[in-house]
Amino acid sequence: MPALVECVPNFSEGRDKSRVDAIIEAMKMDGVYLLDREMDADHNRCVITLVGDPVNVAEAAIRGVGKAAELIDLTKHAGAHPRLGAADVIPFIPIEGVTLEDCVALARRTGEEIWRRYKVPVYLYEAAARTPERQNLENIRRGQFEGIREDIKTNPARKPDFGNAELHPTAGATVVGARKFLVAYNVYLNTPDVDIAKKVAKSIRFSNGGLRYVKGMGVPVRGLAQVSMNLTDTDQTSIARVFEYVKREAARYGVMPVSSEIVGLIPKKALEDAAEWFLQVENFDSSLILENRLAAVMSGKMAVGGIRAGVEPFIEQLAAPTAAPGGGCASAATGAMAAALGSMVAGMSRGKKAYAQHERQLSDALARLAELREQLKASIDADAASFNEVMAAFKKGKNHPEAQAEVEAATKKATLVPLTVAERAGEVRQIVESLRPLTNPKMASDLAVGVALANAAIQGALANVEINLGDIKDEAFLADVRQRVTDVNA
Repeated sequence: MPALVECVPNFSEGRDKSRVDAIIEAMKMDGVYLLDREMDADHNRCVITLVGDPVNVAEAAIRGVGKAAELIDLTKHAGAHPRLGAADVIPFIPIEGVTLEDCVALARRTGEEIWRRYKVPVYLYEAAARTPERQNLENIRRGQFEGIREDIKTNPARKPDFGNAELHPTAGATVVGARKFLVAYNVYLNTPDVDIAKKVAKSIRFSNGGLRYVKGMGVPVRGLAQVSMNLTDTDQTSIARVFEYVKREAARYGVMPVSSEIVGLIPKKALEDAAEWFLQVENFDSSLILENRLAAVMSGKMAVGGIRAGVEPFIEQLAAPTAAPGGGCASAATGAMAAALGSMVAGMSRGKKAYAQHERQLSDALARLAELREQLKASIDADAASFNEVMAAFKKGKNHPEAQAEVEAATKKATLVPLTVAERAGEVRQIVESLRPLTNPKMASDLAVGVALANAAIQGALANVEINLGDIKDEAFLADVRQRVTDVNA
């Protein structure tokens, strides 16, 4: 299965269907799928659910912000739901083959591009936040469009992460972030007494000392009392645990659940975790589910036989008596592994109380390492492709002397790919080294391996650069490359 990310943009329009249709139309792209759309007239807000390739989903969201800024005027907007922007909130959620750190990097690139294109300022929230106080959306949006409009001009705490210290005159600001999947989960009690539901909700929500990652309230729905909840991290607090807690608290008042419902979508893993909880299967793992195992094997993301089986095909390709993949591909892969180790160490320290003072540095490191890891992985194929282009140009040049210019052009490209790998591996090395005082000292060996891998990637990539330079005549190009090599080695 390809990498998938979910994006759930919230727009400040829930009454004019034509405007919502226009926003959705603007977000249509290949590789992006519309899973859901909800409009609420009272809140005057709509929620769109998109899933697809990360790059295309981000572009779709950016275009949606532009269309919303064109169609929605917050100076004439009113509704029950708090809002700061025409495109109010844009969260990215990892679904398949994508980490939360990948979504952090995606959110930051998206925020920067929104400002660049439309001059709508952007705040970063949740996992993408650069300061702890901005992790909570409510802190950013406090005062809403009307209250922040003047405060932002004089209060440094209100300065956006991207953009000037002023709101867009009609579109306000947009809040972009990365978070885990949020599950809207409701439990109906066999009583119409809403006070009981409110008491149960108060006991279960984290803000009142209940379960972590649970928000809740009691409301009347269809003649029954409902405990309405948002589960913000079902990996940490499972839906099964929430249901059991509600059931136990309800019993204190002589009532019990009659049913529950999921509003919107839910990750497959959340249901797998519920099955494990209730069935009490020993040594349960999602790979025991036939469809999961089949999908993983068919997509190449898993091979029967463990980790070795997953990396063995690439190692055997390197061992084969063919010129590509070769040292350049191996250097790129090594650099990507260095970035991955840095991400692992930073990710295991971020969010821990002992390292709270380093939250911003760790978040920034994770975001940048995710970008570098993806770029270095892409360079594995790019290096092999550039080598094949050189071989094709040489073959053509044997029969057509005038094709020598194509040979040099292909050789230049084959030089720039490993040079870029060396530069990126150098940045990886710098970030990984910077993590030593910010992370758990028991993981120092992982960082040491990361630095060693980054060094190997640099040395290997520069060896590939050097071997190509003898076939290039362009003195200006040679001078530029040699300066960049010097910079990498500095």
